[in-house]
Amino acid sequence: MATTILSRIKSLISKLQRFIIWFCLCLLSANNTVGQSLIEKGKYIFHATGGCNCHTDTKNDGEFLAGGRAIETPFGTFYGTNITPDPATGIGKWSDEDFIRAMTKGLSPEGNHYFPVFPYTSFHKITREDLIALKAYLFSIPAVSQKNLPHNLFLPFGRQAVLMFWKNVVWSQQPFISNPEQTEMWNRGAYIAQALAHCGECHTPRNMLGGIKSYLHFSGSKEGPEGELAPNITPHKITGIGEWTKVDISYFLETGMKPDGDDTQGLMAEVIEHGYYYLKVEDLNALAEYLISLLPIENYLEQN
Repeated sequence: MATTILSRIKSLISKLQRFIIWFCLCLLSANNTVGQSLIEKGKYIFHATGGCNCHTDTKNDGEFLAGGRAIETPFGTFYGTNITPDPATGIGKWSDEDFIRAMTKGLSPEGNHYFPVFPYTSFHKITREDLIALKAYLFSIPAVSQKNLPHNLFLPFGRQAVLMFWKNVVWSQQPFISNPEQTEMWNRGAYIAQALAHCGECHTPRNMLGGIKSYLHFSGSKEGPEGELAPNITPHKITGIGEWTKVDISYFLETGMKPDGDDTQGLMAEVIEHGYYYLKVEDLNALAEYLISLLPIENYLEQN
């Protein structure tokens, strides 16, 4: 009798052990699925930003997102930083809150102010959910041990006090707000253009303090990144893209091909190749829907 009871107890224990192992494997599988799904979403967000090309020194065959790219501006030369998950030279030690603070407040984990060449001035409009996904993707790429290069700026622009002043006086921290009078497609396009793709950072002229001239939003700048001219992307018939159809805009964002058959060059070609090319057709159409609805602004641009 005792032997039978003991045998049954052993059998129950064995079944319980198998159940626990099965349950843990199911949890692990579920977590892996959720984690992979978050990474895939983050990869899509990454492409919507244009591929973060400033963080890869493509001219010198630099490692993916390991920094080192020189960015010439009227305030001096900035160098793209290492945003791979390397714990010593990249962002590998950053928590979710560290990442969100950097993207929305322009602050390092140590509390230092980032220069607005890092477009947190637009990224602060990205939802927390999308930022967490973006971080998951960045932490999934290979870590590269490469120290960041020091910026070479004209005085006094490298001072933390100057950056604090700039943030408090020049930066207009307006969140993204959906327009209930517009369609879902239009609002999606507005979110991509204003937040993820940060179009205004390149395609809007700046004042002498480096602030966005909001009254000329998206009307182009002859002093774009790396000295390139960033064209007027408002629907002005003469100086902008007013003669383009929505199909023209969507096709351009996917291929880099303009309606006249010419193809884009420079930074925009990189943004399309490493970013917008991977976007869904509906998101490209949403961007076109938004851009074509903007106030047409006359702004004649000439390269210096």
